[in-house]
Amino acid sequence: MSTVCTRFAPSPTGYLHIGGARTALFNYLFARHHGGKFILRIEDTDRERSTPEAIEAILQAMKWLQLDWDEGPFYQTERFSLYRERIQKLLAEGKAYPCVCAPEELDIKRQAALREKRKPAYDGTCRPGEGVIPPLPQDKPYTIRFASPRSGTTVVNDAVKGEVVFDNRELDDLILARSDGTPTYNFCVVVDDIDMGITHIIRGDDHLANTPRQILLYQGLGYAPPQFAHLPLILGLDKARLSKRHGATSVTAYRDMGYFPEALVNYLVRLGWSHGDQEIFSRDELIEKFTLEAVGKSAGVFNPEKLLWLNFHYLKSRPLSRLAEDIIPFIEARGYPGPWNRDWLEKMIGTLRERAKTLTELVEAAQFYLSDEITIDKKAAKKFLTPEAFKLIEELAEKIAALPELNEQAVERAFTEILQSRQIGLGQLAQPVRVALTGTTVSPGIYEVITVLGKERTLTRLREALKKIDSLTFR
Repeated sequence: MSTVCTRFAPSPTGYLHIGGARTALFNYLFARHHGGKFILRIEDTDRERSTPEAIEAILQAMKWLQLDWDEGPFYQTERFSLYRERIQKLLAEGKAYPCVCAPEELDIKRQAALREKRKPAYDGTCRPGEGVIPPLPQDKPYTIRFASPRSGTTVVNDAVKGEVVFDNRELDDLILARSDGTPTYNFCVVVDDIDMGITHIIRGDDHLANTPRQILLYQGLGYAPPQFAHLPLILGLDKARLSKRHGATSVTAYRDMGYFPEALVNYLVRLGWSHGDQEIFSRDELIEKFTLEAVGKSAGVFNPEKLLWLNFHYLKSRPLSRLAEDIIPFIEARGYPGPWNRDWLEKMIGTLRERAKTLTELVEAAQFYLSDEITIDKKAAKKFLTPEAFKLIEELAEKIAALPELNEQAVERAFTEILQSRQIGLGQLAQPVRVALTGTTVSPGIYEVITVLGKERTLTRLREALKKIDSLTFR
């Protein structure tokens, strides 16, 4: 077999969505598994809808997912001369012909066919007789159509779906070039795939209807078609096709919500592919194990909770040093001023990462660490910042102020001394202190919180709580 070459060919009319990302991933993994090439091609012939912003968003999403391509990105708008050359070849060989039928005329015929319950296919008005090569019209606009065979069948030998047979009578004469000379999607795709040596086309099964026409174009241009593999759709939990109403569908939205690329890649690969009961894969494992034979025929169901579970797994297992780097853009996005000490961030994250599933949740949980402008919950204050707690907080503040070095062991000893001398349980001291330091009744271990906050910030907050108790602010 020749060197495997796959491609991902998005249209830049919007962000890279979940379905497109899975297609890119499968092409990437297949190429890497076989030691082949993975090409990125931007199919931007739809000039009205294609935007530079969408192109940049697609490239950024691919880079974030670490789907590194070997060649490209190629842009179809820069390859028009190649398409024109191939159209001229088909015209010269009598495999394509000019069509002067006006759009209004075609629309009338289409509406009539629909009323009569017929397929609204082109009726061949301008199609020449066998062996006739008509001249190009000089006095009126025209399109170029492919002279599709009118009998027989076209068979798609699909690596996922098996053999799919199409009746050629159902395939009308495809337009190759519009009246303004711009080539059409189906033609550009085939020319590009031939020119780039694509051996395997892995894409969503919404493209299956285009495949017989593209196979005929391959044959018309004198080339054998590549191996096709059409992936099943991705559905929402309600079994409807995945859309915005099911939640975020763009890759960059998950990036901005604080998901890890490893988690999204791991999740996407399992939407239609499996390897036994294994759920979590490293990148190297995916490359080693990925085959088209293991791609299922049924649609994958996108479950946001499962993706969140996977992201939590990656968050828990990620080195603290990497998390400290990862979290900085999310801290800055919330408006907390830097710069941030990496060692301190590691200590902070170490107290919180069992309490968050994404980087944004991690920042939300860290608010009382990141800012000294904490809001104390009124119910918590009323219950715990009481006159009875005043003496306890005051004594703890004195002991902490006297510590030569602040660490968890020293803080624990300070707590233990108070608990023993006053004959009380930990909660009677820890909860008032927790409310004073974090504003809520739920936080990481109180010794950890004090150690991460540090002596100065801890004492400032404890003394502020004493003032509030003293002034009966919460009574």
